[in-house]
Amino acid sequence: MTEVITKYEIGRTIVNVIQAGEERATYGKQLLKGVSKILTERLGDGWSVETLKRCRKFFTIFSTKEIGTTVMTQSSDSNLVNGVDQIQKITERPIKSTEKYSFTLSWSHYLVLMRIESDEERRFYEIEAQKQNWSVRQLQRQYNSSLYERLAISKDKDSIMRLAQEGQTVNKPDDIIKNPLTLEFLGLKPDASYSETKLENAIIDKMQHFLLELGKGFLFEARQKRFTFDEENFYVDLVFYNRLLQCYVLIDLKVDKLAHQDLGQMQMYVNYYDRYVKQDFEKPTIGILLCKEKKDALVELTLPKDSNIYAQQYALYLPDKKLLQAKLREWLEEQEE
Repeated sequence: MTEVITKYEIGRTIVNVIQAGEERATYGKQLLKGVSKILTERLGDGWSVETLKRCRKFFTIFSTKEIGTTVMTQSSDSNLVNGVDQIQKITERPIKSTEKYSFTLSWSHYLVLMRIESDEERRFYEIEAQKQNWSVRQLQRQYNSSLYERLAISKDKDSIMRLAQEGQTVNKPDDIIKNPLTLEFLGLKPDASYSETKLENAIIDKMQHFLLELGKGFLFEARQKRFTFDEENFYVDLVFYNRLLQCYVLIDLKVDKLAHQDLGQMQMYVNYYDRYVKQDFEKPTIGILLCKEKKDALVELTLPKDSNIYAQQYALYLPDKKLLQAKLREWLEEQEE
């Protein structure tokens, strides 16, 4: 955390002292070249213009995270030499008290977050990275998979605002559904032919990645879980438990277009678990048909509204982020109308 705070204070000095409180001085590039040159002469390598730009951007974006201060406080010490002197002191005397700061991630995490233009989206990923203890690689993957857009689409405006304020909350079955579920990490080619068994094996081999994509609270229990009813054996492809919803989540894999028979079969699986497996304190079982292709009209016609069964498409490639962003904007406009 010391590195993050140091970078933040260097950014503050660049903005408030060297640039005299201006967020981005017209002569800022030349100033940073001068700062870079002097710091390199005094302290050695590691003080490129790009590094100083990142510090400045970090302060500009995250200055509201410092408790009890304003974003820009103009300083009378506005010359370059004084600014460089302050930066040198910051690097030579690490800040010991971190109480007035609320940074929780590493500098590498913040480098990823700073690339996100939307304040709401950036805040969502920051909250989730902290709560879920994401590595930098996991954060980058979740951003590349457009997790924010996939969760936000089809939510109302208030729920989208909560994503930015609280991150992903799991209070009801709808909260765990994303369309599509992105499974690019399986290594299966979208245009290749593969069986449900091959898809299942790929998921088992990459279970840690799959749990990350499923989201919060999921625990893996079994594959090809057998249960016997009326002297006949049935097998559920994947059985999970969600500790936040306190319920079983049954997943059946379909590599072809979803048929109404698939929905009926899942309804039977869910009924069995509700009647013979779940405990009285647990919530109703959720059934998910993970399919390559579905028709919403067929799903709506086949299932009752309170069925707790979802047809969820999956994709073997990362979604087009710009397309999802446009779709989200369109959805928000419809909500406002």
